[in-house]
Amino acid sequence: MTHTTIKSIATGILTGVFLVCSFAAWAQAWPARPVRVVVPFAPGGGADLTARPVAQKLSESLGQQFIVDNRGGAAGAIGMDIVAKAPADGYTIMIVSGSFSVTPATQKMSFDPITAIVPVVEIGYTPFVLMVHPSLPPRSTKELIDLVRSRPGKIAYASSGMGGLTHLGTELFASMAKLQMIHVPYKSTGAAMIDLLSGQVPMMIGSLLGTVTYFESGRLRPVAVTSAQRWPSQPKLPAIAETLPGFETVVYYGVLAPKGTPPQIMDKLNLEVNRILQDGSVKKGLQDQGMAASGGSAEEFGRRIRTDYQRWIKVVKDTNFKIE
Repeated sequence: MTHTTIKSIATGILTGVFLVCSFAAWAQAWPARPVRVVVPFAPGGGADLTARPVAQKLSESLGQQFIVDNRGGAAGAIGMDIVAKAPADGYTIMIVSGSFSVTPATQKMSFDPITAIVPVVEIGYTPFVLMVHPSLPPRSTKELIDLVRSRPGKIAYASSGMGGLTHLGTELFASMAKLQMIHVPYKSTGAAMIDLLSGQVPMMIGSLLGTVTYFESGRLRPVAVTSAQRWPSQPKLPAIAETLPGFETVVYYGVLAPKGTPPQIMDKLNLEVNRILQDGSVKKGLQDQGMAASGGSAEEFGRRIRTDYQRWIKVVKDTNFKIE
């Protein structure tokens, strides 16, 4: 081996070491400017209510603004597209609900969000709740099923959008209970709630987050939760599964980032969110809304996403849902 060859190899090694060290130092300095937190739903929904306190705590602890950017539409697909195409530099992240696993199962998309956007950390999870306007008489799942069966194709239900989690969850309920209902899709959970509260539409399976106050004030009546068993924060509320064995819909909330985001940034963000979830005020705030804080590794969150996706693929097939 010649002196020149040895010198070239040494130079290459030193250059590689320099680049690795520089990259690590750059990632360690993150964030050096504000971070965009895309929420692929309109304000007022579960993902938005989850994102805001977490973004605020990240701003406080990391010294840069984490700015929530609501980009709703197409059951989350519009916001997902933005994040999938964003630079993988840690300055665009996403906080999303379990609709992230549903949308690719119910829509023909130009990209696969399950692979183009990668998990960072799960924030928490919660059931949905089957709720009705007080003008609708039923107070139990059985009473509601009996009423809808007696009036096939006459009773409407609201959802946060065609092909979204609230839509598919209700279709699963209708399929298992053998019900015929009218679907009234809205552009967001917030818009659906407005008409549910006014009685324009009488029922909905929607997020427990943000709705507990309506139950306490009597503006809405909760009928049952969608978890397999009764939920700790609402112990007196039955589970739909007590009437329809096997029914379950639990929605997760978590942080994701574009594929290729540096692992040092992913790890730092995971560590920080896990720390935030141990904060007493954050944990209580989530619990008061009906969410169980989770945290954990990116790998654990990834398994949750993929398992949910496969589950909704099966539901789409079993309910003959038409993919648009």
